[in-house]
Amino acid sequence: MQRVMDCPEPCPSRSVKPHNRSNMSSLSPLDSLDALVSAALQLGAESVDGWSTEERALVKRTPLVPVAVDELRHQIASGSDPLGEAYCRIRNGEERRGLGQTYTPPAIISSMLEWSAGEVAPTRVVDPGSGSGRFTVAAGRRFPKAQLVAADVDPIATLMTRGSVAAAGFAKRSTVLLRDYRGLDHDQSDGPTLFIGNPPYVRHHQIDQEWKRWLLQTAAARGHVASGLAGLHVHFFLATVEHGAPGDVGTFITSAEWLDVNYGSLVRQLLLDGLGGLGVHVLDPDAAPFTDVATTGVITTFRLGSHPKSIKLRRVKTVDDLGALEGGRPVSRERLAEAKRWTPLIRVTPKLPDGWIELGELCRVHRGAVTGANDVWVTRPDETDLPPEVLFPSVTRARELFAAGASLAAAHHLRCVIDLPADLDVFDAGTRKVVDRFLRRVKKDGVADGYIARTRRAWWRVGLRQPAPILATYMARRPPAFVRNLADARHINIAHGLYPRQPLTDDILDKLALALRSSVVVGQGRTYAGGLTKFEPREMERVPVPNLELLGAGA
Repeated sequence: MQRVMDCPEPCPSRSVKPHNRSNMSSLSPLDSLDALVSAALQLGAESVDGWSTEERALVKRTPLVPVAVDELRHQIASGSDPLGEAYCRIRNGEERRGLGQTYTPPAIISSMLEWSAGEVAPTRVVDPGSGSGRFTVAAGRRFPKAQLVAADVDPIATLMTRGSVAAAGFAKRSTVLLRDYRGLDHDQSDGPTLFIGNPPYVRHHQIDQEWKRWLLQTAAARGHVASGLAGLHVHFFLATVEHGAPGDVGTFITSAEWLDVNYGSLVRQLLLDGLGGLGVHVLDPDAAPFTDVATTGVITTFRLGSHPKSIKLRRVKTVDDLGALEGGRPVSRERLAEAKRWTPLIRVTPKLPDGWIELGELCRVHRGAVTGANDVWVTRPDETDLPPEVLFPSVTRARELFAAGASLAAAHHLRCVIDLPADLDVFDAGTRKVVDRFLRRVKKDGVADGYIARTRRAWWRVGLRQPAPILATYMARRPPAFVRNLADARHINIAHGLYPRQPLTDDILDKLALALRSSVVVGQGRTYAGGLTKFEPREMERVPVPNLELLGAGA
């Protein structure tokens, strides 16, 4: 991993007249990106190694703004992050979401460093997505002999990190790189490395195909299976295995989704083989680990190269309960390896009232089909010449269920999903001609080359499930809607279908849907970035409901 300057040219030097507290009335507040860049320079950013061409260009075109540099140094020396706080005011959460920029509270950083200090005396600390440098500066204080390496893809972020590192007095032992963490060089340190930080939370839609291929190929080379649907934090776990060496340690705070979803399985594999998982500490959504994003956070600790016999799993109610990331219930390697989801292994199942059971005992919960291209496969009958037998009225928007109320009585207002059979020879000659013409057109538009289409046996077959008697939303800022599907509508992956394990009467199904609408609350799901609460199928199956006897009695 690179420890020398990233460019052969000298770093920029912009002379700025010193300002002190006596003339602060003439100084500008940190209310613009120009002011942030100027502040970083006045704090000594030019003294930190690793400058890039893009950073030099940014500095060159940014007008210098006089700022209260003495006050900023005082705040940084006191443990604050004035540059990062200003950045969060200048760019709101929505504007920062594209780069996955969420800022970790000092209390969480402190717990992560407390754990790290008990595990290793690092000769190097690597912050994989530095932001304003909170982890880098805090680690520099905790480990006064360690070399500091910070990387980020945002030049504003790297300049802020440079300024904060310099103001803290760590410039001579720091390198800040405007570089994607996955692409850093792999040179090893003379001693153990600590990897610590908050990997950017970026969903797969925003990740370039080149990096998706990197994920699949790099995971496969290590004997693991990855998914192109994985978020960026999954990429960073794999990159850490690539960059590190046996004996290195690390701790990351991320969204908790990788614990359960299929595309997070790579992290679970790595923790058991290669990354060396030690502990998983899940923060309740109410703990609000980030000030600008509502999400369920999880802190993971690991020692590279180890093959743990067990990993400690723990759920904490508040940030104050984190401590030094100690405690937790050891769960065996075998049980972790066989579990498709890890949240149930962490969650303590409350005792159910007499006569109540989990929904999963009555119904299987299945997410709807993924079309892979809604603009192609979702249409209205009057917008296509395809035959009616391949057009299935379907719930394609969550709001259609919220608007339905207790029941979806009719399907005439719904759009249709085109669901062709795998064997197209079932059509007569006239129909086959229409279908072939449609498929030639959409294939020319690249639909057959999409990720989902390429995973199907027949790229044109969406594969809708049979109508579910109860449909449910699963992601919103409110509890799910549970709707009786009297219209026999199909559903795609914006909804779940509840399929009884045994035949149930309409009366029982009505009462079951009513019980779910009356009892399910947001806290039973998991909160993601942006404040959305999500119920995965197996989580919904754990929701308590009255048993058949109580439902039959009108409970």
